[in-house]
Amino acid sequence: MTHPSPTVALAIEPATLHSWLSDGQEIALIDVSETGQFGQQHLLLASNLPYSRFEPALLDNVPRSGTRLVITSTDGVLAQLAAARAIELGYHHVHWLAGGTRQWQQAGYKTFQGVNVPSKAFSEYVEHAFGTGSVTAEELAHGQQSGHDLILLDSRTLEEHRKFHVPGAISCPGGEIVTRFADVVTSPDTLVVVTCAGRTRGIIGAQSLIDAGVPNRVVALAGGTQGWRLAGLDLHYGRGQETQQASAAAQEKARASTHQLEQRAGLARIDSETLQAWQADPARTTYVFDIRSREEFEAGHLAGAVWAEGVQLIQCFDEYAVVRHAHVVLIDSDGSRAVIVANWLHRLGAQVTLFTPSGETPQATAPSANTVTAPQDWERIPSISAQTAWNWATEGAILLDARSSERYLQSHAQGALWVNRATVPQAIIEQIATTGRAVILADDDTVARLLAHTLLTRIGQTAASAELAVVEGGFAAWQSAGLAVDNTPRELDNHARVDYLFWLHDRHAGNLEASAAYLQWEADLPTQIGPASEAGFRLP
Repeated sequence: MTHPSPTVALAIEPATLHSWLSDGQEIALIDVSETGQFGQQHLLLASNLPYSRFEPALLDNVPRSGTRLVITSTDGVLAQLAAARAIELGYHHVHWLAGGTRQWQQAGYKTFQGVNVPSKAFSEYVEHAFGTGSVTAEELAHGQQSGHDLILLDSRTLEEHRKFHVPGAISCPGGEIVTRFADVVTSPDTLVVVTCAGRTRGIIGAQSLIDAGVPNRVVALAGGTQGWRLAGLDLHYGRGQETQQASAAAQEKARASTHQLEQRAGLARIDSETLQAWQADPARTTYVFDIRSREEFEAGHLAGAVWAEGVQLIQCFDEYAVVRHAHVVLIDSDGSRAVIVANWLHRLGAQVTLFTPSGETPQATAPSANTVTAPQDWERIPSISAQTAWNWATEGAILLDARSSERYLQSHAQGALWVNRATVPQAIIEQIATTGRAVILADDDTVARLLAHTLLTRIGQTAASAELAVVEGGFAAWQSAGLAVDNTPRELDNHARVDYLFWLHDRHAGNLEASAAYLQWEADLPTQIGPASEAGFRLP
């Protein structure tokens, strides 16, 4: 299949985009605002690929050059720049939303606060549609103190559980909760309570067990860890009880129950030949996610597959599958985990199928028609050592820090200025043009090079001899070299910190007012969105 190769991206109006989002065809709606801006206001079905790292993120998340792209930002200006970069990278069906998110809102369409909004809203619809039960923190605490026959399962990731959890909670990540259940809950009379940090994963975890037909009464903990603290109760910080990989007996029970769920949900399975055909199709995007444990994945996996923890794939689906209506293939080996995850992704609106490798692991294909091969000009920015960077600085070069604003405020190279590629002040451009040299430090060399490329473009012909370089190894290398570091607490203008979401940011740090507001926000999402079909959900 051949496509035209326009030299410019095309602007579209909000009404056009609204129509495209419901036409059933592949589309990648990408908001290039920085994380803080995106979290303050964005379109419901947009995925966030911040401009500070846009090009590599686009290449990673949108592998097919013919994908219909629509790029937006707060006012559309940054979106137009990103769209032009997408054209340069070799994409040839690129559009940008005229006027950006603001124009979308002015046209009468809705915008949303927060992150992973579709998945968080989805759990609220699930609770309403299936009548998922819940208990309050006070009820759970009373049951624990009274010695009632109950068990508390934490459906978050193991890493989150180890940071803090409700006392007595056993880590059992949502993607494994059905598979490990028989090893953890031995009596059908035990009350099973599923918790997370808020509402989403508790509801989904509880309903997963109910859908799988476990004999126990299963409920979610209302508000999770935040609801627990709002009740005046203390969390446990540090490691607690943890479940292990499911035994053969538990896996067998899970396979039997999820087989029935698979049949009821009408989930499809494909063979190796079909998978390879899908991957070779230049007209369709195929995402392949391996949802086994990281240890299983690292021991051997299908070439081209991306590891994803099942509970997070559901929670953050807008981050994993940026192209809507693409094929989503789940790989598993025990016959139950993928069914649970696929069931939820199907209800979320994804075109999901199951694949179980057998015998020799097939190799993924990478057809040239699907590969974006445009030159990556940012990679040509040179690297220098930390010591050379220090020498440059002593000779008048500008030091720039391209890390997150949060990390910059904690510690940075002495004299370094914080800069984000999306909002480079004109004063810095003028300083570089005057001094002729600048050095960039970052945690990620690619982010540093993208900033350098943007700076050189902004400087333009007025300072053609300007010399820019990135510090190899970034700020860590600077520290290791024993060079001067500024650890003095300081402030940045909050408006300048476009990469940091201040909205209810401290709800896990003891701000009970923020926790209450966040839980209410989650509960109110269905009212804000309207019919579930507006988000593409498949629910009764």
